This record gives sequence, structure tokens and C-alpha cells, in this order.
Amino acid sequence: MSDLSKEASQNQSKTNLSDGAKASNTASGDKPRMKTFQIYRWNPENPTEKPRMQSYTLDLNKTGPMVLDALIRVKNELDPTLTFRRSCREGICGSCAMNINGTNTLACLCRIPAEDSHDMKIYPLPHTYVVKDLVPDLTLFYKQYKSIKPYLQRDTPSPDVSSLGQNAYFVLLVVCTNVVYLQGKEYRQSKADRRKLDGLYECILCACCSTSCPSYWWNSEEYLGPAILLQSYRWLADSRDERHEERKQALNNEMNLYRCHTILNCTRTCPKGLNPGLAIAEIKKEMAFSA
Repeated sequence: MSDLSKEASQNQSKTNLSDGAKASNTASGDKPRMKTFQIYRWNPENPTEKPRMQSYTLDLNKTGPMVLDALIRVKNELDPTLTFRRSCREGICGSCAMNINGTNTLACLCRIPAEDSHDMKIYPLPHTYVVKDLVPDLTLFYKQYKSIKPYLQRDTPSPDVSSLGQNAYFVLLVVCTNVVYLQGKEYRQSKADRRKLDGLYECILCACCSTSCPSYWWNSEEYLGPAILLQSYRWLADSRDERHEERKQALNNEMNLYRCHTILNCTRTCPKGLNPGLAIAEIKKEMAFSA
């Protein structure tokens, strides 16, 4: 258990807010299925108060199947002060990443175990600074993502430029550092090269993997972490990019890449089923073969 979890557990609130369904059956006549959710609470406006766990009890007959559904019900009906991030509800945006019953995952993809009578415990992502309640501060995470230059870098123009007669309406002028480049419609790649990106481009930057990695916990200021390294390999594996050597050189130090000790928490926890551990191994292999 992390220090954050221990401190909150020691200061667990005795308040238990319920949706009132214990006393009566639901409108459909079904027997109420009560479930208690213990949720991490901390308000920066009261800095002298320690973090605590607050309990909320819901009738699952009136609640959607996912943990995010329960959180939305709590906020809408029981406690409007509860704070968390959410957006797409489809496992695409990564906003609702949090630690649920000890596992980093997305609240919108995590099903409520209705058959299990134990309380569900919900914390923000571990080993991050907390903005409020279930909202982690991901400033450093996004700064590291920016550092790898996560966009296509190349000097060679698109093949479309050679056939301006047929594609003139696709040509545009891009002014960059006082140099004018002619750009065509698209940069093509073979089907085989495109398949190399499978399992990489699907990363939604939810930070579940990085915040489950012990190496990242202790070296987050210097070690890039699983999510950012998977994104780095996504560009190293892209046949259209022309900055492979520069990208590898940026990773060629003992901290950015080699703090990975293949613990593989990242692969186990990824809510999208990706394999950051394999991507990191592929980067290490490329570095070894190019040395």
C-alpha cells in the first residue's frame, strides 16, 4: 500500500452517505443491491486537514455497471463536492484514470463487481501530487511527453509533390524557420510498415502504467517511464519519420531509458491491453544493435 493510501486509511471518515435505497425497494420491485464505495478525499482549500476515506453507499439497481457511473451518481445525488476527471466514457480520452481496489485503471472501463460484498476503494493515481480528491497532477508527465517530440519529423517531401499537375489542389505552402517547403497530400507507407505501429498508436496517455512502475516512483524527475517510452518507440518504429538517430541519441543515457528493470507492472495494468514493457525492450535492442 502506498503512503497516500495508508494516510487516508488512518484518517477514514465515519460519514457514510447513502442514496436511501436501504429502506425501500426500487421502483421496479427488485431487491436493493447495496454497494459501498470508499473514496479518497482531500481538499487543498483546507491544507491542515489530512486526507481521508469517505464512504458512499449506492443501490446498484439504480447505477450503471461501471465505476465511473457510480462516481457520477455520487457527485450528482449525494456529494457535489467530489472531484474527479472524466470526458469520453469510452476508454479513449484517459481522463478518468485512477487506482481502484489496488489497480490502476480507467473508471469508465472498470466494472463494479456486484457479486462481491466487499467495499470498493478508490484512490487517485499513486505516487502523484494530488490536485483535489481523485485528480492527480500530471504536469511532469505531459512535460516528459513533450520532450520526446511526439510528431512526424522529416525533410523529404511527399511523393505527391512530383505530380503537381494531378494533385495541385492538395499542395500547400508551409513556412517554417524562413524556409518554404512544398508538401503533398500524404506520406505513404506499406501495409507491413503500418502494422508495426499496432499496439503503439493506441496509447491514450492515461498514465496508468507509469504510475504503477516502482522505477518511475523513485526516479520520475529523470526516468521517462513506460508510457513515454512506448510513445518514443511509436516514432522510432514509424517508417515515415527521418529523425530516428536523433531520437535514439536523446534516450541514450542511464536515466531516460535504462531505469527500466522489466518489473512489468506497466503491462499488467494497462487498461488498453498494450505492452509498454515490450516497447522498452525493443528500444534497448535497437540501441544495442546500433552501438
